[in-house]
Amino acid sequence: MSFDGLFTHAMVTELKTTLVSGRISKIHQPYQNELILTVRANGKNWPVLLSADPTYPRVQVTKIPYVNPAVPTNFAMMMRKYLQGAIITEIKQMANDRVVHFTITTRNELGDAETLTLIIEIMARHSNVILVDNQTGKILDVIKHVGADQNRYRLLLPGATYIEPPKQTKLDPFTTNNDYQALVKQFPNEDVLAKQLQQHYQGLGRDSAHQLAADLHQPGDLSSHYHAFLTQFDQPQPTLITLANHKTMFAAGPFTSFGEQRRQFESLSQLLDFYYEDAAQRERSQQQAGNLVRVVRNDLKKNRNKYKKLQQTLANTKQADELRLKGEILTTYLHEVKRGMTEITLPDYYHDNAPLKIQLSNQLSPSRNAQKYFSRYQKQKNAVIYVGEQLDLTQAEIDYLDNIQTQIELAAPADIAEIREELTQQGYLKQHKAKKKQRASRKLSQPQQFFASDGTEISVGKNNRQNDQLTLKTARKTDYWLHTQKIPGSHVIIHSSEPSEQTLSEAANLAAYFSKARDSATVPVDYVQVKRIRKPNGAKPGLVIYEGQKTLYVSPDASLVEQLTPKK
Repeated sequence: MSFDGLFTHAMVTELKTTLVSGRISKIHQPYQNELILTVRANGKNWPVLLSADPTYPRVQVTKIPYVNPAVPTNFAMMMRKYLQGAIITEIKQMANDRVVHFTITTRNELGDAETLTLIIEIMARHSNVILVDNQTGKILDVIKHVGADQNRYRLLLPGATYIEPPKQTKLDPFTTNNDYQALVKQFPNEDVLAKQLQQHYQGLGRDSAHQLAADLHQPGDLSSHYHAFLTQFDQPQPTLITLANHKTMFAAGPFTSFGEQRRQFESLSQLLDFYYEDAAQRERSQQQAGNLVRVVRNDLKKNRNKYKKLQQTLANTKQADELRLKGEILTTYLHEVKRGMTEITLPDYYHDNAPLKIQLSNQLSPSRNAQKYFSRYQKQKNAVIYVGEQLDLTQAEIDYLDNIQTQIELAAPADIAEIREELTQQGYLKQHKAKKKQRASRKLSQPQQFFASDGTEISVGKNNRQNDQLTLKTARKTDYWLHTQKIPGSHVIIHSSEPSEQTLSEAANLAAYFSKARDSATVPVDYVQVKRIRKPNGAKPGLVIYEGQKTLYVSPDASLVEQLTPKK
C-alpha cells in the first residue's frame, strides 16, 4: 500500500509507544530532504527518519546507517539550536491525513519553557518538514522553502505564519458514521465501491480502499467488517505482500485480497527499512552523484555515435578492392582511353571479361585517371587499419562508461565519492584544487562482505577501485573470482580454493545481483581461479582479462542476498 492516511495512523500508533517522553539527543541531515533525530527513550536510542523526499516521503524509526556530511547544513544547525535536548511530549495525526505533528517542549536561551511543533507533511512532491513556534504560529525553519511564486495559498518560509494544507471535504473514517452502508448498497461492484470509498473517506489510498471494499463484500455484518478493518491500524501487523506480478507492497495488516505470499515483520519501521532500502538508497545515490550521471550519459552517447560513424566508414572502405581492380583494368587498356572521356566500359578479365563501366575525370590524362584509382585504393586500405583500431578503442570506452553507469545505479551514497574521484583521475571531470588534499587523504573503502551458507567468506567490489584492489591485491591466487559474462557488474571473490557447488551458486547469485542484470533471469556468470586473471598494460580501472573459465546460470534473488549478508 502507499503511505496513505491509514498507514500514517498505524505508524503514529507505533511511534507513540516508542518515542513519547523521549529526549532528542542528536540531529543530522544526511541528505537534502531527510532529517534524522536520535531520540533517547525507554533506555534506547531510536534514529527517527523524517523524509520529505518527493518519491519516498515517510516518517519512521530506521536502522539503515547514514553517512553524515562533514559540514552540517543550515537547516540541521537550526534544528540543533531549537531541538537539541528537547522532549517529545505528544505525537498525533491530523484528521487521518498524511500530516504528523511532534509536540516538543524545550527551553529557550533565557531558560524559559516553550512549546514547538515539528510537522511532517507526507505529500509526494509537496512533502516537507516544518518547525513551528506554538506561541506565535510562525515557522522557525523548513527543510524545503516554498515561496509565493510556487504556492499562492501558503508560504513555507522562515518567519511566515504556518497555514495547514488545504482541507478536503472528506470524512475521517475513525469518526462514528454509517455512510459506508449506504455506499455498499448504492455501489454493489467492488471496484466501483473502492473508488467511492476513496472519494468519501479521508486518508484511503487505492490499496486500502480496495481492501475495505473487499471486506465489506464479505458475508456477515457490515458494521463488524468496517470496524475490524479500522482496528488493524490501531494494532498493526506489519506485512510485506508479494503480488501476482512479482512486485511487492507493504501493509499494516494482512490485506488478504492482494495475494497469499506474505512476510511478517516485528514493526512497521522494520518493514519500511526492508521495503525502501534498495530503492531509497538508489535515489539518494543519484542525488549524491549529481553531475556524474549526466557526464557519463553524455560521454556514452557521444562514443556510441562515434562507433556508428566508424562502422559506416569501415563499410565504405570495403570498396577498396574494387578501386584497385578498376585501376589495373584502366592500366591494361590505357591505349583505349582518351583525354576528355567521362566514362568507359572495358572487359573485366577478373570476371570472365564481363563489361565494367569505369568513371573518368575529363580533366585528367588516361594515366592520371588510373593513378587516381590506385591512390584512392591505398587511402582506403590504410583507413581500414586506422578505423579498426578506433573501433576497438571506442568499444573499450563504451564498455568502461557502461560499467561506471551500472556502478552509479547500484552504489550506496558512500561509494559515490570514489566513483567521482576515479572519473576525475580518468579525465572525465575537472580536478578542483581545493579538494585535491581531501582526496589524497581519503582511505579506500572496503568491499562488501558476505558469508555463504557453509560459512565461506565472499567479497563483492562495489566500484572499480575496490574491484582492482580485491582481485589483484587482496585475493589469494587460489581463490575463485566471479563476474557476469559480458555484462557490467562487480568483481566477486570466494575466499576458498575448493568452494562447494552451493557456495559457487550463492556467489554467482551475488555477482548477478550486483550487476546490470539485477532484474533479469538466467544470468550467465563466469568463474575462474584468481591465478588465471591478469590486467592488460594501460587498461582502465576495473578491467581484467581471464581464460579457462566455467559458466553458471543464475537468477538474481534479493532474499538470498539478504540471507548471505552478515547480521549487524
